[in-house]
Amino acid sequence: MEDGRFAAGSSRALRLDPFSLPVRFEAADDAADGRRRVVDLHRERVVVRRSLRGMRMALNLPVAAFRGVAIRLTGAVCGPPTSIAVMLEHSDPALSLPLFSSNTSDDIVAEWQSWGRVLGLPLLVVEPDGCMREPFARLGAVRIEAPTWRRRRRSAIARRRPSLVLRRRAGVASATPTLHRGEREIIARN
Repeated sequence: MEDGRFAAGSSRALRLDPFSLPVRFEAADDAADGRRRVVDLHRERVVVRRSLRGMRMALNLPVAAFRGVAIRLTGAVCGPPTSIAVMLEHSDPALSLPLFSSNTSDDIVAEWQSWGRVLGLPLLVVEPDGCMREPFARLGAVRIEAPTWRRRRRSAIARRRPSLVLRRRAGVASATPTLHRGEREIIARN
């Protein structure tokens, strides 16, 4: 970008790098003067600067105030989608921010997962009716998946290692616990 505008050239599509934060970029804003807003995106904060009816304002929001990183199909209202966008979604649609936009679906999933990992937000998919859902089950901040089986190594070093470690069982408590009564306790003191 040059002077807050996209530079001329072949790479005019919106693409921000999630691994080079903080970044400043311009985004479209229909309500703002000049229909543009300037966004400062950090790992912990988002600062949105815009002018509304001559009054300049800056909104300083924590990243945790956003709902998540979503994939959204964009295009004409009645027609088929023309592009795919990765958006930083807020509960107020006016504060949602574009992070990546492309006409092809080549890199969209990689960008979506990278932004979710860097910002620490859940991954969302926007349905055609406009509601958002999470494609993966989560428990708090941890994704829930089916457990994977432990693979045995088939190499030269595998023959030297005992395989008993792979067959662990739960321990069994004895029926009569050992009790020590009437004995003096040995404690190291000064």
